[in-house]
Formats: sequence, C-alpha cells, structure tokens
Amino acid sequence: MVKILQLPVIKLPQEAEQLRSEVRQFLEDEQLKGTFEPHCDSWLSGFSAEFSRKLGEKGWIGMTWPKEYGGHEKSPLERFVVTEELLAAGAPVAGHWIADRQSGALFLRYGTDEQRRYYLPKIAKGECYFAIGLSEPNAGSDLASLSTAAKKTDGGWILNGSKLWTSGAHHSHYTIALCRTSPLNTDNRHAGLSQFVVDLSLPGVTVRLIRLMTGEHHFNEVVFEDVFIPEDTLVGVEGEGWKQSMAELAYERSGPERFLSTFPLLVELLKMVEGNSNTQVNIAIGKLIAQLWTLRKMSIGVAGMLEKGITPSVMASLVKDLGTQFEKQIAETARLLVSSTSSVSSSIAFERRLAEALLHSPGFTLRGGTTEILRGIVAKEVIKN
Repeated sequence: MVKILQLPVIKLPQEAEQLRSEVRQFLEDEQLKGTFEPHCDSWLSGFSAEFSRKLGEKGWIGMTWPKEYGGHEKSPLERFVVTEELLAAGAPVAGHWIADRQSGALFLRYGTDEQRRYYLPKIAKGECYFAIGLSEPNAGSDLASLSTAAKKTDGGWILNGSKLWTSGAHHSHYTIALCRTSPLNTDNRHAGLSQFVVDLSLPGVTVRLIRLMTGEHHFNEVVFEDVFIPEDTLVGVEGEGWKQSMAELAYERSGPERFLSTFPLLVELLKMVEGNSNTQVNIAIGKLIAQLWTLRKMSIGVAGMLEKGITPSVMASLVKDLGTQFEKQIAETARLLVSSTSSVSSSIAFERRLAEALLHSPGFTLRGGTTEILRGIVAKEVIKN
C-alpha cells in the first residue's frame, strides 16, 4: 500500500509562479472586458471559440509540445499552473480542453509524424477541437465489451457503432474512437482494439445531444453508420488500442479539473460566510480547504511523474476518485451552510454557482471513469503489490 500511495512532493519552480501572475492578470482583464463570467464546470460546459484562440495566441495551449509541432516546450508544471488558474477563474475553455489535455499527448506518443504535423499546430492555435470516443450505450462500465467496429476495406476502414457521453462532440472537429478491428477474444478481451481519428463532419456521422437537468448540453451520443475513414486515420498500432487508451486516461484523470470544477462556487461561498463567527461553519470551511490543498498536492505530484515520463495510472485514478467526491462536497456544504434558493437565473452569484454545481454533479463520477471502475484499478494494484 505504501508503494502505491507514494507521490513525489513537488515545489513549483519560480518560472511557474511568474507565469501564474501573468495568467491571473490576463483573466482579470478579460473579466473586466466582460469576455466571460465565472462558471462551475467551465472546462466541459464553457465553450468560447474566441477565448480558445486567445489562449492559443498566448502560447497556453500545447505548452509542453515540441516547437516543431506548434508547441512551446514548457514543463508540465508550467502547464499545470495555467490550467489551474483557468479552472479557478471558471473560464470558458471547453472548446480546446480535451485536445490539449490528451489528444495531443496521444499523437505525440503514438501518432505518425504526418498526424502530428497536421493536427498539433491547429490544436495549439486553439482552432481544432477533439472529443473522446470511448464509452458506448451497451458496454456500461465494461469498456472492453465495446462493439463499435472498424472493418478493413480498400484504402481504409468502414466504421459502424456509437459512442456515448461524448463531451463536446457538437463543437468538435474530430473524435478519437476506440474500435474493435478483430473479433472478440474471450481469453484476452483487450486484444483486437484500435484507435482512429474520425472527422465528425463525414457522411454517416450523427451527433445526438443529451441534455442536462439544466437544459444545457455538453454530453452527446455519436453514431457511425458505414463511415469510411482512410488508412492514415489509424493512431498507433492496429490491435494496441487498449494499451494506448489506458495511457491516455492518465492525462484525463489526474489534472486539476478533477477537483476544481466547483471551485467558483467555493469562492462565492467564502464571500457569503466572511466574518462568520459560527464555529461549525468555520470547521466545515476548514475541512474543504484542507481537502483542496491535499488534492492539489497529489495532482501536482502526478504532473511531476508525467514530466519524468512515468504513467501513474493508479495515482491518477485516486486523484479522480477523491476529486469528484470533493467537487460534490463543495456543493453540499454550500447548500447546508447558506440559506438560499439556488437558480441558474438568480441575480445572486452564489445562487447561480450553487445551481450549476448541484445540477452538474451527477456527471462528476461518470466522466473519466466511474468511481467503481477507478476503485477496481486501485484494488488490483493493491493485491498485486
């Protein structure tokens, strides 16, 4: 157990803290201009093509990538600071978020040089968006039982099937879809899976919206009906898609978005209880801050491991599991501490943020892997060690 929970204690370098000041000033200036209002869950629901392009111009997308692919060769810790500040401000970053967080990293690790040169510069400019094509309607949490299939044909593949809970697909240009390219092998259910880049504007691709309780829309079902995709859309090695997807998920599960989705509500909560002398209120707030600080240290530790080329799947799973519980806890604590009528149309910022947090919270433990799956990953590692 000690071995599994061991994380490096990372002190952010001076250049990262200098960058933090620059990002904060930029965000303050944008808010003063009325560019955006802080929102909970902004990394999934806050879409602004203009804002994504501004971040691209600043060099804050594709930060760690090689310059030859449009990147800026910064450290993962510098990137952490930028993403942390954007999330804390509730900025509208949903357009480029997935492409920057994991699609680009996937291309760098497994893609061809042609794929890197084609996609990465566009992503780094904030002009090209990707969705994740993993979950399926009939697979539940058992991703290995997926049925979306890509069959070889002259010059490429024919794709049939569907993907579910595909965040941002209605805005995205592409999805990276995990598909079955060989019949299911019951002795090794992870074999015969491959990843493909699918242009979402192709004939036969349908994006069906899934609305939240708020009426908002960022989840989708993406349906593929006899979609032809060329040979050069294969990412990595045919049949190795499972291994590639699992490496990709380490980037998805460990970032600060796993515990900062409801941070804008925490900011408003602190304003509401400022000067309150009630001991129970202060204890409740103190617990939230302590948890936040711990999760932040864990996430920075994972960023440090990624910087060294380590894929920390177990630690990423822990950050995601604990982080999504914490995001819900902020909403529940705020609801209990402050008497209010939460509404997304309220004139009071606290009530708007509380409504967003409560109504979005059912999705927290679904996206990026359900709580049960994450705990299974950790448990297997415990048994193994």
